[in-house]
Amino acid sequence: MKLSPRSIVLGASGTAVVAAVVVGLVLLGNPSQERERRIDDRRAADLHGIAAATDLYRARHGRLPASLDDLAAEPGLRISTRDPTSSEMYGYRTLDDGRYEVCATFAAESAGPTGSTPILQRSCQGCHGPGSPIASRVDDPAAAHLGLRDLWAHGSGRQCFQMRAR
Repeated sequence: MKLSPRSIVLGASGTAVVAAVVVGLVLLGNPSQERERRIDDRRAADLHGIAAATDLYRARHGRLPASLDDLAAEPGLRISTRDPTSSEMYGYRTLDDGRYEVCATFAAESAGPTGSTPILQRSCQGCHGPGSPIASRVDDPAAAHLGLRDLWAHGSGRQCFQMRAR
């Protein structure tokens, strides 16, 4: 049986489409993993917003806010204080006059920084003591060249980030 040119083209096209879908799933992950990654990115962005708002609050009042409720009540600040899926309040606590900690529960480990030492934060597990080699502050010179995603690199589960208010 001889195949017509049209049959060959249709067969090749179908094979190319199937291969493209398979490659896409391999490179990007399945849709539920991509959704989790986007939600984790939102959590990191929310924590970044809390950190920026905390800096502004400290500049206005000369002290850190006592809670996220105090921060959210500040006029002119629009921050998200709750997890996008569970609606639980993000963690926040002051450590001293200029340092505080923000926490969130992430679905998966983030991709680490490229070409640099990962700054995976695990302060809830006690590795952020004085002199810790882990870059954990927005104003840390070692982390200054890193992007938002790298600064908020995280593992899965509850992760906390120690910050220094500017």
